[in-house]
Amino acid sequence: MRNHAFCISWVLLCCCWSTHGEIFTSIGQMTDLIHTEKELVQSLREYIKAEESKLTAVKSWASKLDALTRLATSDPEGYLAHPVNAYKLMKRLNTEWSELESLVLQNPSDGFIGNISVHRQYFPDAEDETGAAKALMRLQDTYQLDSEAFSKGKLPGVHSNAVLTVDDCFDMGKTAYNDADYYHAVLWFQQALKQLDDGEEAVVTKAEILDYLSYSVYQMGDIPRAIELTRRLVAVDPSHERAGGNLRYFERLLSKQLNEMNQAYQPASEEPIQLGTYTRPKDHLPERESYEALCRGEGLQMTEARRSRLFCRYQDGRGSPRLLLKPMKEEDEWDSPHIVRYLEMLSDEEIEKIKELAKPRLARATVRDPKTGVLTTANYRVSKSAWLEAEEDPVIERVNQRIEDITGLTVQTAELLQVANYGVGGQYEPHFDFSRRPFDISLKVDGNRLATFLNYMSDVEAGGATVFPDFGAAIWPRKGTSVFWYNLFRSGEGDYRTRHAACPVLVGSKWVSNKWIHERGQEFRRPCGLTEVD
Repeated sequence: MRNHAFCISWVLLCCCWSTHGEIFTSIGQMTDLIHTEKELVQSLREYIKAEESKLTAVKSWASKLDALTRLATSDPEGYLAHPVNAYKLMKRLNTEWSELESLVLQNPSDGFIGNISVHRQYFPDAEDETGAAKALMRLQDTYQLDSEAFSKGKLPGVHSNAVLTVDDCFDMGKTAYNDADYYHAVLWFQQALKQLDDGEEAVVTKAEILDYLSYSVYQMGDIPRAIELTRRLVAVDPSHERAGGNLRYFERLLSKQLNEMNQAYQPASEEPIQLGTYTRPKDHLPERESYEALCRGEGLQMTEARRSRLFCRYQDGRGSPRLLLKPMKEEDEWDSPHIVRYLEMLSDEEIEKIKELAKPRLARATVRDPKTGVLTTANYRVSKSAWLEAEEDPVIERVNQRIEDITGLTVQTAELLQVANYGVGGQYEPHFDFSRRPFDISLKVDGNRLATFLNYMSDVEAGGATVFPDFGAAIWPRKGTSVFWYNLFRSGEGDYRTRHAACPVLVGSKWVSNKWIHERGQEFRRPCGLTEVD
């Protein structure tokens, strides 16, 4: 208020000063002052209206967020288990709270600004929002979900009121568009347009959506549809700065292509753009299709003949005194390579203690760059992880000992217990746990990763399987159970069949811990074989 009052007073002062000495002798100039004052009053009313509009907007925000935070804080982990809720939290804190901050700053509120400034260091940034958007697209691809399924909160086995608005869908499209990912851009701009055509209110205009959508469709090589969309854009906004030029360019390009191929013009398909309209571009992963199919539970190679070779048994770890009275329940998950699952490996109390120790230290999981040997983050591994030492808590020491008892392998040369949490879209694309030659310096001390012991510390509502594309196996998380397999043959050569992946979590939060057991110290516990593949 003080700033605006100062401006009004200053204008009035200028008017009076400019007529000083003539104010009582020139009615004409006085009349001008009357008109000036009228304009100032109108300006004042516009200021009041703007303040009231701002206050209304802030009240609306407060009401909406009050309801949201009540729902979210009643069960934070359950709320964030839904990927749309996680994405919208990232978006709200990175984008929308900043817009509210700018609104409030028009009339500075020291308390609010001071509070938001203190907490800003903990807010997600633009990179986080982009990452959350890409996670939704990753889920969309892996589980073959159309944009409307996400927009309406209709995920497999789950229906909630976590929805995406027109503006949310448009922002998803913009994220893909800015990354030159026109395949996903088309899907999300199309969904934004559909919802807008259905009467949903939005900040973004139809012209903006059509502008981006038509160009993205052109980039996908569908020129007839790009022409049709651009014509719609011209009809909506005849004065659009690019629409006319784009339309003429697209028409010339199509005419040239038809002439070269000696074909007649075919109008654009009237079918709406949806999942499957365009082919998804290939990427770096050769087994992408088989990997994603396994994540959906498709393409499994568990035949009746193979199933007949799988058994369950009690495992005492080759006579371990700690397992003689209470042996572990062991189930075969796969015959060759042999993968087993242990039931009741971790108690709920042990799981909670491990999570409690890990949570303060969770950081973006890294992988070793094969060229430089340096640990770095990678898009194909999206999770948060922490490493726990046996000395930190008796629970960690007890779990390590239990792994040694069950497998009969020493954990003295094993890596620390790694705890990982996969949230929205969290995944680890197909990879080997063992290192391929040439080895880095650390492997020359303790040898390669001989075996993997993987503990599932949570159930997952949808997604999150561990899959082996080479032989078509999928192992689903079951809280408290563990799976174990050897990465190396007895000869020390890598078993390339064990290339595996952690599928993206669709709904839920996936907690795991794993122990990578190394070769050194196993010479008499797992003796060498006589051939390369023993």
